[in-house]
Amino acid sequence: MLDANRVRVLVEIAHAGSIAAAAERMSFTAPALSQQLAKLERELGCSLVERGRAGIRLTEAGEVLLAYGERVLGELRDAETAVRATAGEAPRRLALGTFASAGKVLVPNALAAFGEAHPHVRLALSDVEPPGGYGLVTSGELDLLITHRYSGVNLPPAAGLHREQILVDPLLLVLPEGHPAAAAPPRLADLADEEWICGAPGISNRISLDRAAEAEGVPLSVAYETRDYEVTLALIRAGVGVGLIPRSILGAALPGGWAALPLAGVDLVREVYVVHRRRPPAPVPEMVATLRRTAVS
Repeated sequence: MLDANRVRVLVEIAHAGSIAAAAERMSFTAPALSQQLAKLERELGCSLVERGRAGIRLTEAGEVLLAYGERVLGELRDAETAVRATAGEAPRRLALGTFASAGKVLVPNALAAFGEAHPHVRLALSDVEPPGGYGLVTSGELDLLITHRYSGVNLPPAAGLHREQILVDPLLLVLPEGHPAAAAPPRLADLADEEWICGAPGISNRISLDRAAEAEGVPLSVAYETRDYEVTLALIRAGVGVGLIPRSILGAALPGGWAALPLAGVDLVREVYVVHRRRPPAPVPEMVATLRRTAVS
């Protein structure tokens, strides 16, 4: 039988992206972690990682073991929580992962409300950009993940996890104040000559924009690439381009210098989801309920 501690070493290395980073997280030295990994590879008779200048990459065998290892660690953490609950011990910690813009407009009020109702629970928050984070939930490193999907982008697999939509956030066309296209909802074809501000190729909001433009048969020029909506809005205020921004972001933004309206002919949204294990211990359901209330307020 495989040693669970050595399997955890592989999981930690995969999540951290390098042996050195995993060693720091686990309070080990990098050579000690390398030795544990080497023992695990000898036990299995195959390589689990490939080392390179950019860090480590899991082999096919490593990916297979990672999927099992995440589930094993998650079950062990669930077992510990369940046993402590039988002894009357209340949950002491709740770890959340969230993408950046939700961390600015959705999460703060939810954490404040939850903390007031559950003062005994210590909250932890990590930045996790989609589509990442699912393995962290499976392994129990995160109790709850807040993630998203843009129109035209597929959701990643969520085997063994529960995924629930808590917000449908329309993407609004944002223009510099006084732009002639702000008089009525324009179509993408009306904006073909504009310089767009959006994420780089492969980023979710860029995929959504590119696929909408392709469906409309309109070539668009993305002149400024950023995944930060605050930067996008600052550039729009400066009059250098146009962009699509979720309505929730605009609701928290300072007014002035920009105008927002829906695009005609397309219905683009950002769907926000929470992801947790299928049998979540308390107080995960309480936090999910708090996030639902915050999302619609």
